[in-house]
Amino acid sequence: MTTFEIIKKLCDEQKISINDLEESLGYSKNTLYRLKSQKPGADKLINIADYFDVSVDYLLGRTDQKRYYDLTEKDERDIQKDLEKMIENINGGSGYAAFDGHSIDELDEEDKEMLIATLESTLRMTKLMAKQKFTPKKYRD
Repeated sequence: MTTFEIIKKLCDEQKISINDLEESLGYSKNTLYRLKSQKPGADKLINIADYFDVSVDYLLGRTDQKRYYDLTEKDERDIQKDLEKMIENINGGSGYAAFDGHSIDELDEEDKEMLIATLESTLRMTKLMAKQKFTPKKYRD
């Protein structure tokens, strides 16, 4: 995928036109359309990347990861492992006072699904926040 196609896709996701993007960035008309045949300058790439909150590598097609802190497949596997451990701990009655010694299986199906979804969401948000906060600057965009 070319840089122009990636920018076009990002514009479509944001529901804006290429012309609207050019206007927002202070570029003249058809500046971004020229990316179909020309290599973009570093300053333009940085401005566009900042506008969409993506990495320059993503704009260049060098990675599928939009941001350095996006969750990877490994992160998702880790989240699922942690979730399974939490559920095992709840079922084992190891210190979760909210369940008063009962296992998660004793909850009705709707409550059980809500609890699992909440735990998973919390794990995902925590992982994202940790990646944003603790990724060394040399590995950021």
